[in-house]
Amino acid sequence: MFAVLHIADFALYAVLRTERDVADRPAALFASPGKKSIVLAANPAARALGVEPGLTAPQAAARCPTLLIRATHADAEAEARAALLATGFTLSPTIEETGPGVCTADLKGCALENLSAPVQHAVAELQRLGLPATAGIAATPLLALYAARSARNQTPVLHITDPASFLAPLPLATADPSPELAGVLRHWGLRTLGDLTALPRDQIVQRFGAEGLALWNRAAGGAPRPLHPIAPPQTFAASMEFEQEIETLEPLLFILRRFLDRLALELRASHYVAAELELTLRLEDEKTHARRFRLPEPTADADILFRALHTHLESLQTAASISSLQLRLTPARPLVRQQGLFDTGLRDPHGFAETLARVVALVGSDRVGTPQTQDTHRPDSVKLVAPAPVIPPVAPPPVHAPLSPPLRRFRPPLPAQVELTAGRATYLWTERVHGEIILQSDAWPSSGDWWQADRAWQRFEWDIALAEGGLYRLLRLGPAYFLEGEYD
Repeated sequence: MFAVLHIADFALYAVLRTERDVADRPAALFASPGKKSIVLAANPAARALGVEPGLTAPQAAARCPTLLIRATHADAEAEARAALLATGFTLSPTIEETGPGVCTADLKGCALENLSAPVQHAVAELQRLGLPATAGIAATPLLALYAARSARNQTPVLHITDPASFLAPLPLATADPSPELAGVLRHWGLRTLGDLTALPRDQIVQRFGAEGLALWNRAAGGAPRPLHPIAPPQTFAASMEFEQEIETLEPLLFILRRFLDRLALELRASHYVAAELELTLRLEDEKTHARRFRLPEPTADADILFRALHTHLESLQTAASISSLQLRLTPARPLVRQQGLFDTGLRDPHGFAETLARVVALVGSDRVGTPQTQDTHRPDSVKLVAPAPVIPPVAPPPVHAPLSPPLRRFRPPLPAQVELTAGRATYLWTERVHGEIILQSDAWPSSGDWWQADRAWQRFEWDIALAEGGLYRLLRLGPAYFLEGEYD
């Protein structure tokens, strides 16, 4: 059995799918934007208003003043072709690009009683990608193509179980006869494929030779044949040159979403996930903005990939409009990881990464991360590192009990004024704590990084007790005093 995915007026819909809010508006495809150009294809809304292939631009505009006039676009057609083939690979690993907007899949090995369900899903996927499609299922590729062309939007998938009854009423033009042969057959009174196949094949061959034999076979639905398979993509990328530069965020995000929906299909069909995204924007002033996104966890979910790009672009400002776009995904095999019994991962690593990206956009990349203690004796000397993807188990309690009560630090330390009597602190004032100092330990000096003038530090610490209660740590940095914390 074979299935054919067919997109009528493929070049027109390839262009329309790159624009927002034009699906229901009358539109036509022209050979060029000039006034003398003729209509190559029109969507149903335009045909309902009298716009037909062959009309010139002024004639079409006279019949439909609101007509969207579009010209062919090579990049848009290449992207639509890739979307069609990616959808075809969801049906079978053996597919053929039979023609523009036509993809044939070999359904060998599929359950015969449930062939329509995956094909209907593929048609719905193409509709979501902006490519209205129909499909046919039959015993031969040609018969499946006839079925796909005969299907309608109300029943977009046509499964042929009785080829003779299906072929008989189809017009003779369905089999694509040559003009000369079509004229002869019309003179004979033959109008349908059933009229032709009712004649003995041998007599058709005697009168018309090889051309007549080929036509008769096409009228009978053809024969099973091996497909000319294409290989799945090895690189996952998309690009487009814009005829009109993009100046706002919405159309750029719309194109990126189209790209990601197609690339996600290709990844899933190839059993890959995306580990990195690389976005390149070429600006009108010949400058380039490039950004690489390392995903917190490889994925083939288009929603997650889009969120990463959206978070970056909503805070991006460029000096010029965007003239072209390129998106590349770095594939990787799906991550298989068995965690320990007490280990745990982030519930939503991509949502966590998106939140971090939004925080970075607000406060800067040098102020976001997980604090990590540095190898130095300087108190509170930490650096920010990227958060770990897996949360380690809680460390076991120390073997030896702490020698002192825990210190609750004030961050930042409270500026203090200290009254000294005979070199010892006797009274303390801060915005939160003040009182007479009744007990004071000896000074604890510490210093470090003395070999680097810009990083050298020195400090003196005392533990003090106030008359009204409370045990605190007093800190001196240079001539200034601070209250660093309170002991429990």
